[in-house]
Formats: sequence, structure tokens, C-alpha cells
Amino acid sequence: MIRRAPRFIQTHSSGTVDERAAAIAALQAEPASASPKYFYDRLGSHLFDAITELDEYYPTRTEAAIFAVHGSEMAQRIGGGCSLVDLGAGNCEKAARLIPLLDPARYVAVDISADYLHDALKRLQREQPGLDIVGIGMDFSRSPTLPAGVIDGDGARPVFFYPGSSIGNFTPDEAAHFLSGLRAQAAGGGLLVGVDLVKPAPVLEAAYDDALGVTAAFNLNLLRNLNRAIGTDFDPVDWRHVALFNAEASRIEMHLEARRAVTVHWDDGERSFAAGERLHTENSYKYSIAGFEALLRRAGFRAARCWTGTGEAFAVFWATT
Repeated sequence: MIRRAPRFIQTHSSGTVDERAAAIAALQAEPASASPKYFYDRLGSHLFDAITELDEYYPTRTEAAIFAVHGSEMAQRIGGGCSLVDLGAGNCEKAARLIPLLDPARYVAVDISADYLHDALKRLQREQPGLDIVGIGMDFSRSPTLPAGVIDGDGARPVFFYPGSSIGNFTPDEAAHFLSGLRAQAAGGGLLVGVDLVKPAPVLEAAYDDALGVTAAFNLNLLRNLNRAIGTDFDPVDWRHVALFNAEASRIEMHLEARRAVTVHWDDGERSFAAGERLHTENSYKYSIAGFEALLRRAGFRAARCWTGTGEAFAVFWATT
């Protein structure tokens, strides 16, 4: 067997002029906000891994149970020999469980946290020494279009893998646009996507505001990452984590709330926050099965199959082109 080494393509660079301008514009808006991509430096990625182990955070274990029960059927429908594109790959553990079932020709791992992804791909290559592995350090929230030559030209069907309900971080309109971008690259293949479903508010809010405070640390770490990326001087001590379910919009919202009046500075500006004023850091939209099927159709996919866990708390969709 040929022993391979992961290839890596870096397309994302934090702190660019355009990225900095966009982040500052969001801070100056009413209400102020910050992109959830700033959660994911190396520390943030480790904190998210810890969140997935919490009792309150049901999505990861519920989704894993769906794959454990239905993985063979998924693989049969998808077929082998594809190019498996893992969006928001993180530690690559979800894909690592799927790879033996799918037997892909190539595994493409995409994540904004490039350093963390490097480490994960080295581990995965040791487990799969013959697999062609490509890592892409990329902010796919801005555009899902992959670098030229990664999945085109070799005849392998592209299968996009987007687990963990991260599609919920987009508004429905943004999600439709994002999914359309995937559809444009998925000719002959499809999309395997995890989707969190609507459920009682106390269950949802506990999942995003755990008793140990790990999600709070994850949220507060965004401030440290913003400081490093765009030169702000946020002090996490001045802020507290807030998570709530907005029933009208069918979404969990995460915020950071100022504990006191505070002014945040950067090289060429500042923003003052009153005590109790919030910085909006994340949305996580929750769908019905019918609602997400409609979103897939809007993006040009066909919802070929849906699998749900116990109590229909979570769903995995296989959508084809």
C-alpha cells in the first residue's frame, strides 16, 4: 500500500483588510454582532469538542446514534468511490466513522481553524494510510466554492458532508444561497447534512448554556480571537454569556452581555456598550423536517432520504442533484 501524507491548501488568512472591515462594521452596527467564525481558533475548537461531551448538548450524540444505526443504508445510497468533502471538519472524528462505510477515493477536510485541522489530518492519515487526504484552511461561510482542481477533473462524484447542524448558523435565506453553492459543485453526487429539529425551549436553551460553563467559555473566547484578528481590546471579564430561544424566528441566539458600561477600542475607532447591552455572536436555526426539505428544494437539491433519531430530535438528510 502506498503511504500518503495529507496535502494542505491554505486560502483563509485572518486579519485581512476586507475581513477586518467587515468585523468592525458588525461591531458598529445596531445591534452589534460578531461572526461565529471567530469562535474557531485552536482553543475554540478544543472548547467545542468539550461541549459535544456535555450531558446537555444532545446534537452530537443524537446524530452519532443516527449514523450508527443507519450508516450502512446511507453508504448504500451514496455509493463508494466518491470525493468526500467534510465542511467544518474540526477533529475529523465524524468523517472517520463514515470513511470505512463509504470507501471514498478522496477525503477533503475544510475548516477555518487551519492549525487544528493540520493535527487532525495527521492522525487520520495514520489510520487511513492509503487514502488521498486534502486539507483546506478556508472560510467557507463566505463562499463554499472549493479551490480549482480539488474535486473536479478526476471523475469522482462529489459528496458534501455537513454534519452537526451547523447549517443552522445561517439564516434561512443565507442557507439557501449556501446550499445552492454546494449544489453547483455536486454534479452526480449530493449532500449529507445534519439538521437540528424544533423542540421545547428548555431543552434547546440548556444545550447552549450548560451548567459547567463550557459554552460560556467558548462564547467568551470569541473576544480573544477578535482581539488577535482585528486589534480590538475586549476584556472577557467585562462580559457574560447569554443563550435564549427566539420562538418567533425558530432559533437559538447566543449573545455576550456587558456586565458594566465599557468602551472597546481598535486602531482607528471605538464602540461604547452600556451595561446590559449585548453583542450577538451566533444564531442556530431549528427546522421541521418539511421545512428543511423545502429549503433543499429551493437550493436545487432533491431530498432523497431523511433519517431521524429517537423522538425526532435531530435529522440527517441525503440530498441528491
